[in-house]
Amino acid sequence: MDDFYRDFILDHYRNPRNFGRLDQPTVSAEDLNPLCGDEIRMDLHVNGAGIVDDVRFSGKGCAISQASASMLTEELKGMRLEDVAKLTKEVVLENVGIGISPTRMKCATLGLRVAKSAAIGEIAGWPDEE
Repeated sequence: MDDFYRDFILDHYRNPRNFGRLDQPTVSAEDLNPLCGDEIRMDLHVNGAGIVDDVRFSGKGCAISQASASMLTEELKGMRLEDVAKLTKEVVLENVGIGISPTRMKCATLGLRVAKSAAIGEIAGWPDEE
């Protein structure tokens, strides 16, 4: 593993960005990886224009799951909720910057799965526009 990416991942693991919970999130979701026990919760605050203006995550797990969730929160700020719902694992893999083995893919994408679940759940609750 490239030293830069290893250090980058370890920095996000040891000093996670946007860690904690929001006092009044618009929507929250959580999930776990039953294979390894990693857990992540995401709280999103969405403004009236449908843009994520604040996000926090909490949980526990391996360096890959926690670091990728930390990196993802930085990506989510300023995004339209519809765009969050359309994110793919390639965004996570690009953020992490290293090859992820098939057994660690669920760790790396747990935060993404939680963020998308929150976004889709919030969008489903919006009234239909006529």
